[in-house]
Amino acid sequence: MESPIDPLKNTMSLPPVATAPPPPTSTASQVVLIPCAACKILRRKCAEKCILAPYFPPTEPLKFAIAHRVFGAANIMKFLQEIPETWRADAVNSMVYEANARLRDPVYGCAGAVARLQDQVNELQVQLAVAQAEIINVQSQNTNLFSSLCVGDHQSTQEHPQLMTELHVEEADHDFLDANFMNSEWGSF
Repeated sequence: MESPIDPLKNTMSLPPVATAPPPPTSTASQVVLIPCAACKILRRKCAEKCILAPYFPPTEPLKFAIAHRVFGAANIMKFLQEIPETWRADAVNSMVYEANARLRDPVYGCAGAVARLQDQVNELQVQLAVAQAEIINVQSQNTNLFSSLCVGDHQSTQEHPQLMTELHVEEADHDFLDANFMNSEWGSF
């Protein structure tokens, strides 16, 4: 038996290291399929033509988990197989929405959300009607006030014609001042 130390070199020799064989090269490309979220949760192999894969990508496992919890995988697949392919994405989104609503409100689900929204619409319609009534009330008050001022002016001019001529003189003076202001340096700003 030989010693691991080489007497001529005074160094220790190591046994040869076994290397792993190179990976086989094949002309056929190897396809690594990442299972869709549904197959991952169901712990099964995701087939190439998995009906759930386009709608439950591996990046969104919660989407399938919620729908599966409420509807079950078999019912989801059965439902998707029964409808045209163009409707499937919308159907999956609807199922996920309904499942979320059902988990939040187990008794009423989406119907509860719709009822709450309808109540809000009714409340807002009442508020709108009240606001419109207030607007009409303010407009009628303004009209009454304006008409009473006009009637009051007409009566005061008939009772006091001297007052009316003084008002016209004052208005003329204001018009003159306004015209001079516009022609001055200050009016050019």
